[in-house]
Amino acid sequence: MFGNLFGDFEKKQNEMRAKLKEIVFDYDFSDGAIVVTANASREILNININPEKVNLADKEEVEDMVLEAVNRALEEAAIREASEMQQSINDILPGGMGGLGDLFK
Repeated sequence: MFGNLFGDFEKKQNEMRAKLKEIVFDYDFSDGAIVVTANASREILNININPEKVNLADKEEVEDMVLEAVNRALEEAAIREASEMQQSINDILPGGMGGLGDLFK
């Protein structure tokens, strides 16, 4: 009985990992100065720096802006990941489990 339950759980985990990788978004920092493309697996896929909006000669400023943009993109990725995980938990739990799915919010 539990063997199949855990097998299904592992399968669902793998499906969730794949789904999170497919949720791709752009995080626009400072009105397009830096755009970070990430996914809900908290992977940074691309960083685009607009030289018309960023002083590339100021290395420290560029580094600070990239760092801030990446951190904010990762925060957004964590929010999207949590939302997908909550939905998945709600889908897995039987209807009679009440609000147990809300324990993971």
